[in-house]
Amino acid sequence: MENKKTTEIVEVSENTQLDAFGNFENMKEAWKMAEALAKSTIVPEEYRGNPANCLIAIDMASRLNMSPMMVMQGLYVVKGKPSWSGQMAIALINGSRRYEAPIKFVFEGKGPTLSCYAVATDLEGNIVKGTTITMDMVMGEGWDSDKGSSKSKWKTMPEQMMQYRAASFFARANCPDVLYGIYTADETIEMESPKKTKSEAVNPFAPKEEAEAVETITVVETEEDLPDFMKGGK
Repeated sequence: MENKKTTEIVEVSENTQLDAFGNFENMKEAWKMAEALAKSTIVPEEYRGNPANCLIAIDMASRLNMSPMMVMQGLYVVKGKPSWSGQMAIALINGSRRYEAPIKFVFEGKGPTLSCYAVATDLEGNIVKGTTITMDMVMGEGWDSDKGSSKSKWKTMPEQMMQYRAASFFARANCPDVLYGIYTADETIEMESPKKTKSEAVNPFAPKEEAEAVETITVVETEEDLPDFMKGGK
């Protein structure tokens, strides 16, 4: 009897995750949770006073079997689109347990010849390597252009930015499902911004005055045609 009860308790605990968009009743319950989270002063700024953003975080937390607060720390809303932080992308890859150890980042060169790629060993012993990120790629794709906070970061911490980009490329090529089809914040910003032409691409290591960093995260607006229970905050 004790074993049976223990099994039942485990089964219930494994099915307590709320599928926010599974049906209308679930959505109502998730919305109540979203309103409570939106009133908190310790959630990230993108979620304060915005139940709609909190609802997205609750749904993602359910899919990932994680705490909504953990997801909120790594899921931004950029130009109306949910986007992972670079750190969260790495955490999701490592947390997938598809590799013998956390992914490693290999750097080669320095300055304008700096490059980086992510590599890991899968459970069958195969070496899995991601796309190599080079400074030529950074300049050619315009990742170092004036797109808010990304500009100064590529100039002042290129190694860190390369790690984030190498991780996202690794995931897209080898385990795209661990990111659930969601791009990283930097990728979202770049897809929404016009790219520089080749003549405009500049070496971020070249001495020049740095522009002041500007926040790029945009909070999604509430749709006018939301159901009645999602209006008014009651």
